[in-house]
Amino acid sequence: MSNYSIKQIQDKILEIMMYIDKLCRENDIVYYIMGGTALGAIRHGGFIPWDDDLDIFMTPENYEKFKVVFNNSNVSGFVMQEWGFEGKPLEYAKVRIDGTTFIEENFKDRSDIHHGVYVDIMILHKSSTRKWIKKLLFLCSRYIVAMGLAERNWVPKSKNQRRVLQFIKLLPKHFLAGLCYKLIYRYDNKNIEDYEYCYCLTKAKFKQAFFPKEMFAEPVDIDFENVKLLGPTDIKGYLATRFGNFMKLPSESEQKVAQHGSIVDLETDYREYFKNKSS
Repeated sequence: MSNYSIKQIQDKILEIMMYIDKLCRENDIVYYIMGGTALGAIRHGGFIPWDDDLDIFMTPENYEKFKVVFNNSNVSGFVMQEWGFEGKPLEYAKVRIDGTTFIEENFKDRSDIHHGVYVDIMILHKSSTRKWIKKLLFLCSRYIVAMGLAERNWVPKSKNQRRVLQFIKLLPKHFLAGLCYKLIYRYDNKNIEDYEYCYCLTKAKFKQAFFPKEMFAEPVDIDFENVKLLGPTDIKGYLATRFGNFMKLPSESEQKVAQHGSIVDLETDYREYFKNKSS
């Protein structure tokens, strides 16, 4: 349970984002606000009022550059946490802040990972425009997500999810994941003219996961709360593709699902929680 208001949590998240933004602008690294963060910027002028996370896109090239800059920065208190397979951060990464606790329900028993307040970095990939390749890439991405959840002992919410995760654990993980990653990263380093961008590691359906490259031609400053963050060139086009009628408010039940933190303390390091829990 959290004794903090959603606004207090959002302010702490924005503190992390401003550190990321500073590193990126000073080192010519491109990022774009995405998902609910981009939606909040246009619909609410900042955070979605009930949302407790912030998401950005980076291409693999920019992400690798960001990692170097981040690891060489002299500012302590921030930690990068990568989810991926054999060094490839295909799913996403998080920049977390020390001295805080932000524990999600599915990971409340994982004392071996960092649980500070965070900003998500999602990897935006190039894709072929051929439909059959896009569908194959979409399926590969879905497998990677499910494999990652199974590996992290994610708690399924239904019998079908439980069966899928149990089946995935029986598959030759390294072989299949290797093939999937090879396809997903295939076009990122190719200098091709006919391509799209894609991000399939969400609940988005097939048509909501692919975007014309023109949408991400150059980042533009987008007003977000009392600051400016970088967003897609055509942010409204991106939102229409991803969400459809993005100005329509979701139901109250959908709003509750958007909240991630189960145990939140903005003034105490998460290690104290696990220390007290084990004593």
